[in-house]
Amino acid sequence: MKRVDDFRLKFGKKEYVPLMIGGMGVDISTAELALEAVRLGGIGHISDAMVPDVSDRRFDTGFVKEKTKFYKYNIANSDKSDVKFDLGRLAEATRLHVGKTMEAKQGEGMVFVNCMEKLTMNAPRETLQVRLNSALDAGIDGITLSAGLHLGSFALMADHPRFRDAKLGIIVSSVRALQLFLRKTSRLGRLPDYIIIEGPLAGGHLGFGMDWAQYDLATIVAEIAQFMKTEQLDIPLIAAGGIFTGSDAVAFLENGAAGLQVATRFTVANECGLPAKVKQDYFTASEEDIIVNTISPTGYPMRMLRNTPAIGAGIRPNCEAYGYLLDGNGGCAYINAYNDQIKIHPDGKNISVIDKTCLCTHMRNFNCWTCGSTTYRLKDTTRKLPDGSYQTLSAEHIFKDYQFSVDQQIALPD
Repeated sequence: MKRVDDFRLKFGKKEYVPLMIGGMGVDISTAELALEAVRLGGIGHISDAMVPDVSDRRFDTGFVKEKTKFYKYNIANSDKSDVKFDLGRLAEATRLHVGKTMEAKQGEGMVFVNCMEKLTMNAPRETLQVRLNSALDAGIDGITLSAGLHLGSFALMADHPRFRDAKLGIIVSSVRALQLFLRKTSRLGRLPDYIIIEGPLAGGHLGFGMDWAQYDLATIVAEIAQFMKTEQLDIPLIAAGGIFTGSDAVAFLENGAAGLQVATRFTVANECGLPAKVKQDYFTASEEDIIVNTISPTGYPMRMLRNTPAIGAGIRPNCEAYGYLLDGNGGCAYINAYNDQIKIHPDGKNISVIDKTCLCTHMRNFNCWTCGSTTYRLKDTTRKLPDGSYQTLSAEHIFKDYQFSVDQQIALPD
């Protein structure tokens, strides 16, 4: 019976354990978590979501305080179009977050950064270009383009000296999305180095509509594998979403995938950035507690725990400090929903915004509990302690369980 360790993910002449830890923001996939994957011979992601805030927490910088002070005059204004990011400071924060992570790297694996196109930041093209190129400046091994079609993202990096050196990949959920991306980037003569195929059981934002349950990852992987064969393209395919055991992983490795991206089981790792209390909420969740809704201002459906504090919260938009989802005109679906409630409650009291949430603030405060479809199974991967809580696990334990387990078995901690 085969194990994940019987396979290797190949990039050129180099081989890696075919496991990627997904890039969960905001700083849920910490540098420490990513570096453990690297040490163990796999690939770890950090995320550049809200990177100025992440830098402030990691390195005691003052990017958020500085921006808030600069736009203090606009806090009470419902129009947020004035609120911009200083591109120089954004570059500095990105280089710091990525650079310090790369300096700490030990082992044979690689560190990638997850970069969401949907973080439009009131200047979509300009801010994305800075984020991508600053990560390359800081020596990142690879960049995973996520949360969007990224039809112009390769072009934003084309003049960088590491454009053809760093590993560049894209997350897709359909053959059509991949075809669009390849067609748009073909003129650059630069193919992606890997393709992550994310199915409907993944955590957080989904690349599907609310009909997500009509799709399944195995079918999508097979469709994309056939497309790649027809087009004579040899690019590693990475399956992602709902892969809970080593046996689950092997099934994909035996059927067209070169590697796996996993994340849900690492949300309860010691190295994960979630607060201890939230990890216990993940452990105690039932299958019925996991829902998919449309409260994200991005427009994508989102999977999360039913009791997440972000649902129905009516906090004032905090764009002067954050503002990562402001579109190119300074708009955001949550601002619109909040302003509608202000018309009903002019005093600003007892406001509850049901249809959207202030994703920036809630993600920053770990109050938006996004999760994968298998979160309810986390309790089966550990031991219940005498006080009723569940034991968190080391990232090494989880990684090696994927790597070496067979027959749908899960190794419990000592």
